[in-house]
Amino acid sequence: MNKVAVFGNAGGGKSTLSQRLADLTELPWIPLDSVQYEPGGKQVSPAEFKAAHDDLIKQEHWIIDGFGSMTTLWERLETADTLIYLDMPVWRHYWWVTKRFLQGAWMPPAGWPTQSPLLKGTLNSYSTVRLCNTKLTPKYRDYVEQVKATKQVYHLRSRYEIAQFYKTIATQADVDSPQN
Repeated sequence: MNKVAVFGNAGGGKSTLSQRLADLTELPWIPLDSVQYEPGGKQVSPAEFKAAHDDLIKQEHWIIDGFGSMTTLWERLETADTLIYLDMPVWRHYWWVTKRFLQGAWMPPAGWPTQSPLLKGTLNSYSTVRLCNTKLTPKYRDYVEQVKATKQVYHLRSRYEIAQFYKTIATQADVDSPQN
């Protein structure tokens, strides 16, 4: 596990999982929103984002979560040696988007660009959930089925599976640590 792509619908827990995975593995975590948006929420140009993304995926170790663009998404998935696809029921995505908004009043969400407007991002996420569920979810499911023979794939569909994933990685990290 050196290059990890975490992907799925909006509000699916990608940044939360990625941050915890980075803590367990000591791999660097890069939330794409922090690359694609400047502080305050202004989007960088597509060319600037693509160049930054291309530089990131050339690195030897990373956990990258998020969408980015259609082009960068598929490039990142092809480059990664490990895929983590968060595929929750659509109602959970809506709930977690709402929960992120409510908790954001006290603490910025994990991976959220500095000083970005939470209300605007939340409203965008609601429409993204619906759009992603109809357009991308079937493609994501097909893709993980196709590549599971050549890549390490974690297709997580519930909170229970996420908890089991954390246990698996924690066990592997403990076994792989030099003091054992």
